[in-house]
Amino acid sequence: MEEGKMAQEYLFLDIVIWFGLYLIVCLSLNIEYGFGGIPNFGRALAVLIGAITVGGIVNRILMIFFGISGGIVEASGEVKSVVNGVIATNPGMGIGILLVSLLLAAILGAITGALFILPSAKLSEDYLAITLLAISEVMFMVSYYNTDMIGGYYGVSVPNILAFIPGEHRLLVFAGVIILTAFFVYLIVHRITNSPYGRLLKAMRENEMVVEAYGKNVMTIRIKTVAVGSAIAALAGALYAFYSVNVIASSFSRVEWTFYPFLMILLGGLANNKGVAAGVLAFVTVKILLIVYKFEITAALHLPFEAVWLEYIMFGILMLIILVYKPEGLIKEKPIMTEPIKRLSKSVKGNK
Repeated sequence: MEEGKMAQEYLFLDIVIWFGLYLIVCLSLNIEYGFGGIPNFGRALAVLIGAITVGGIVNRILMIFFGISGGIVEASGEVKSVVNGVIATNPGMGIGILLVSLLLAAILGAITGALFILPSAKLSEDYLAITLLAISEVMFMVSYYNTDMIGGYYGVSVPNILAFIPGEHRLLVFAGVIILTAFFVYLIVHRITNSPYGRLLKAMRENEMVVEAYGKNVMTIRIKTVAVGSAIAALAGALYAFYSVNVIASSFSRVEWTFYPFLMILLGGLANNKGVAAGVLAFVTVKILLIVYKFEITAALHLPFEAVWLEYIMFGILMLIILVYKPEGLIKEKPIMTEPIKRLSKSVKGNK
């Protein structure tokens, strides 16, 4: 009985953690694709940059601070052991490492997003999507096969920033950290998108020529938008690195961090932050339940394929159903009501 209760708690916390991580990524993608019409098929790159910040940069800073030498693969294990011992007696260091890492991840994510879209910012949507996907794949290959960056296929260890928390409570506290970060990201994205800038993004999505006719530079808008989106997505990469207590490039595939987020925002509703949150919650819940009970489902339904393929087949079918029967998503897109428009609307209603 007690084991069953614990299993249910772990399942719930797993859903909460992945909901928070995917919500951050999907909100960033919603700014770019949902509002701005920028098909960033290289979203996994920004998430990977967040992980590189933790595994490659913060680890090296800690190596210098504690006087640890050697290659990043071997030294990261020693760094983890030493830092965990310090954090266990000094919680402030763990919190400080987390905050500094998130700040660095956001800065590097913004710089990377702006730089990597420069060669393709003037391309049409189809070519832009393919180019960004190709750039993301190249970066993934470099980080996976170059062991000097973040350990390549060996990976690197990451300090446990919650080493001062008893092991049985770590998952609960980390779920709280991720959800709190996702909540702040939601507030920031909501503020950005429900502003004149959000309306400008929608205008660019609908007709770039009209935006240019009003004196706006579409290339500059694209660069700024991808920079903001990449900065936000990099936070998820950093949080995931701390959650898993290691960084290995193979964990940041285009399926998990690009195509699934696209499916989630299509499911929830483009250019709709509430819809994105609903889509992420629905997707994550179904995904984790499928992973946990895939063998039971396959056996019960007598499916003619291996259980490992159930997840991909189900989500492929779901994508087709959404595109054909409900392209607007769970919650339909609504006009942006900025503060001046709200005041004008109230005054009009008051005069009637």
